[in-house]
Amino acid sequence: MSVAMQDVMKQSGVAFGTSGARGLVSAMTDRVCYVYARSFIKYCEVSYKCERTIAIAGDLRPSTERILKSLVQAGNDANWKVIYCGRIPSPAIAMYGIDKHVPTIMVTGSHIPADRNGIKFNHPNGEITKADEQGIVSQSVDFDESLFDDKGMLKAAPELPAVEAEAEENYCKRYPDFFGSDALHGLTIGVYQHSAVGRDIVVKVLESLGATVKPFARSETFIPVDTEAIRKEDEELAREFTHKDYVDAVFSTDGDSDRPLLADDVGMWLRGDVLGILAAKALGIKRIATPVSCNTSLEKSGCFEKICRTRIGSPYVIAGMESLVDANDKSVSVAGYEANGGFLLETDLTREFVNGDKKVSRTLKALPTRDALLPMIAVMVMVREERMCVVDLLRKLPKRFTVSDRLKEFPTEKSKAKLAEIREKNLGEKLFGALAAKPSKFAEGKTFQGKIVSLNEVDGYRMEFDSGDIIHLRPSGNAPEFRCYVETEGKDRSAELLAECLKIMEGWRA
Repeated sequence: MSVAMQDVMKQSGVAFGTSGARGLVSAMTDRVCYVYARSFIKYCEVSYKCERTIAIAGDLRPSTERILKSLVQAGNDANWKVIYCGRIPSPAIAMYGIDKHVPTIMVTGSHIPADRNGIKFNHPNGEITKADEQGIVSQSVDFDESLFDDKGMLKAAPELPAVEAEAEENYCKRYPDFFGSDALHGLTIGVYQHSAVGRDIVVKVLESLGATVKPFARSETFIPVDTEAIRKEDEELAREFTHKDYVDAVFSTDGDSDRPLLADDVGMWLRGDVLGILAAKALGIKRIATPVSCNTSLEKSGCFEKICRTRIGSPYVIAGMESLVDANDKSVSVAGYEANGGFLLETDLTREFVNGDKKVSRTLKALPTRDALLPMIAVMVMVREERMCVVDLLRKLPKRFTVSDRLKEFPTEKSKAKLAEIREKNLGEKLFGALAAKPSKFAEGKTFQGKIVSLNEVDGYRMEFDSGDIIHLRPSGNAPEFRCYVETEGKDRSAELLAECLKIMEGWRA
């Protein structure tokens, strides 16, 4: 039987988002996942010169093992060798594929709830681009329909191959090989483990760098930790832990451990985009690509020679990084980061380290996919070297405070329609101008209306007002959520403005 990938997407509702294909577990049947994998394999056969081998891995969601088995079936039926790398972080499987020059697949829903899952594809050189995505979607595949029952499940699912440990081992060696085995010596770091797939790897890596590590809050039930919209219970948990145990910082990640969460010594989680700025400074990055939603302290800091603002999503950040590469000067370092904290390294980094009386040159290979560990480690190395704390580094940045939240179960088509209405009727100032106004203390009781001085529609609808306040509305690319980003000069001001914006947006549900 021959089936078109586009038809499977339409029938199942499982479509590509900003980072792979995602959908409800009930919709991601074995048949749907099988066709996705066969389409990806067929596309790689045509577009990339690589051996007929694919490596797979997954996160700790209950549905992940079933989906992994459907990928094994797809690989077997395509006459490809399937290497199973176990339950490891997304950047670890991507790095393995780049090193071996083979395509890889990560089964993960990242931060979204356990009733959903996803499939993330990497070609032999890294993450797929939007052009690759279209190439996958355009495929048709032939397969035996009798493999599946009337519910789309495999009648006889294959066993997973034995775990190939090399992917995990090489990922763990990446950081001490570059920073050195004593890079974090003398620091104590807590690790909020929850259900992150890299929870033990994070501990192992930190110990290999010389840190004293205190793991806590391990969970055998999947917890949807979103590094871009941190739950109140995670905020409270970090504060309680740091009040009981002295630590220099707390590390954590999202479900597939490609997005970082770093908290200071009193348990206050850093925004991912602020962490990205600190990490880029710590690593000496010269050029940065980052989404339009990220904190503008990046520009105001004056630390970087070129900045490219992109749409939200790693494929766009990757395209932005590629545009910043200097083909004539390999010493020009290029990286990118997202509001969720994921840090991408486009070029190799070479640094000199003092080892006794000698200077040692070490190189960190490029890894153009989101990585949770690199930005957190880089910042803590800077903390140790400069004998500061995380808060000291934050104080050096321009005072701009970004907050974000989302309305859950908000249909994507409805949010898109509302933004189209705002755009067509120029309703931005009417709806949000009074909120973004900056009243004079000498004119109490008067009504003020903020004016939009800059409008950016690269991704969603981003309004900058004459008060300096920024309000950015955007439908999520991978879940039925309507997101709001706010940036002002004050932490309390940002929180208050976000709350008022969400009240307005809540009224659009009807």
